Amino acid sequence: MKITDLPTLNAILNLCATCLLIWGRIAIKSNQKEKHKKLMGGALFMSALFLTSYLYYHFNVQMVTRYQGEGILRGIYFFILLTHIPLAGLIVPFILAAVWYARKEDFVKHVRITRWLWPTWLYVSVTGILIYVMLYLL
Repeated sequence: MKITDLPTLNAILNLCATCLLIWGRIAIKSNQKEKHKKLMGGALFMSALFLTSYLYYHFNVQMVTRYQGEGILRGIYFFILLTHIPLAGLIVPFILAAVWYARKEDFVKHVRITRWLWPTWLYVSVTGILIYVMLYLL
């Protein structure tokens, strides 16, 4: 694998995290707690792999990727990017807190956090895929 392959790998990791987040939500809504725990652990693992790969790529590649699209797509791209970046950073401590409370079996606090964390994490994962598609495939 070449370093130039990492953006594609990152999109795949985001896709995997997205699927695991959705399946984890379905599992908990159908009271499958052990399945939920495994699926959400998988989503956390995929997101951690993504972050590691993303940081490695950006610290080692000297070029800046610029969006080349024009018109309405350019506006959509920058809207997505400008919401994605701060939310991606913001969710990290809340993911750790949600895991902490789940491990301590303090599900009241876990649910209080994940009520807004889950859709935000899903948004970050999906928009990460959209950013890749807009940068490399359109």
